[in-house]
Order: sequence, then structure tokens, then C-alpha cells
Amino acid sequence: MSNKKYIMTYEGVKKLEDELEYLKTVKRKEITAKIKVALSYGDLSENSEYDEAKNEQAFAEGRIVQLENMLKNANVVDESEVDEGVVSVGAVVKVKDYDFDEIVDFSIVGSAEADPMENKISNESPVGAGLIGKKVGDIVEITVPDGTSKYEIIEIRRA
Repeated sequence: MSNKKYIMTYEGVKKLEDELEYLKTVKRKEITAKIKVALSYGDLSENSEYDEAKNEQAFAEGRIVQLENMLKNANVVDESEVDEGVVSVGAVVKVKDYDFDEIVDFSIVGSAEADPMENKISNESPVGAGLIGKKVGDIVEITVPDGTSKYEIIEIRRA
């Protein structure tokens, strides 16, 4: 596993810690119970319930290792120290999206907690990287997969 540093907010760290706790306590017990039931069916060579439970166990254990690595290498951004004059991780940026002629709020977060459906965009994404370091009033053209998007920064605030 790489030792990549994960830039995260406190909220993102808490979310990962909660998921890790759930996987280690609840999910492991559920999978163990499924394996015991599947073993009671006898012959493992044609036991799809056993195979499914073992696959689920492997996925859960892999996710646990991934979460532990992310938390170990987390670089937490203190949102109270976010400079509201410049776009950075931990900031909420209100922009005018010229492509859709609408006002949008983007939360700039680390890649581990990005969720485009909630307008939480990664500092490593094209739009996030394009907005980092900009100020209110700046007009930014950002190359995205389907062309170029144009944004005007209207407001920057803490999350």
C-alpha cells in the first residue's frame, strides 16, 4: 500500500472512522454467522452460500485495510484556519456556472471524501484543482473531460 497523504476534513475523518468501526464490529460478525450457516450445509465444493460469504469477507477485510491506511495517512485540515479569501481544502465556494447559467456551492474536500452528488469535489479533480488558490471575482476556465467549463467565484466561506 502506498503512503499517499490523504487531505481530509474532520467530517471526512469521522465518516471513515464510523465506517471502519461498523466493518470491524457489526459486519465481521454478520459475515462470520453467514459462513457458519454455509458450513452447516456440508459439501463446500458446490456451496454458493459459502463462496459468497467468503467473497464478502475478503471485500470487507480489504476495505478495513484501505480505511486504516487512509486514516493513518490523513492530513486533517482545520476548517477554522481556512482563509476565506482564497479557495482551499475545507472551503465552500459559491460559483456561477456559465455552462448551466446557475449558482452552485462546491465544498472542496480531499479525494477520500469526495461525493459529487453532494457537491463535495476533490481538490484533485479538474474543477477542484482549477478553483484552488483563486479569489472572489476570479473567472476560471477549467478543462474537463467534455470540454471547458467556465466559473466565476462569487463567495468563499468555511464549511
